[in-house]
Amino acid sequence: MKELLIDIAKGVVENPDAVVVTEDAPDEEGAITFHLTVADSDTGRVIGKQGRIAKAIRTVLRAVAYRQDLRINVEIESAGQ
Repeated sequence: MKELLIDIAKGVVENPDAVVVTEDAPDEEGAITFHLTVADSDTGRVIGKQGRIAKAIRTVLRAVAYRQDLRINVEIESAGQ
């Protein structure tokens, strides 16, 4: 799952070397949170107009997670935070 998120993000950004994904342990509900960190200049590319790209990334990952009987969340952050 983590590798899929990295591959998708690297395809969207201009600086693929800055893409980092960290994974939290499952919370009390069993959901795993992935933190996608990209360069400051690529944050807008990953989010997209009105959040469309971010929503699409989350939809793809949730579909894969559903097939594996998992619950996930994706948080998008810039490296400058």
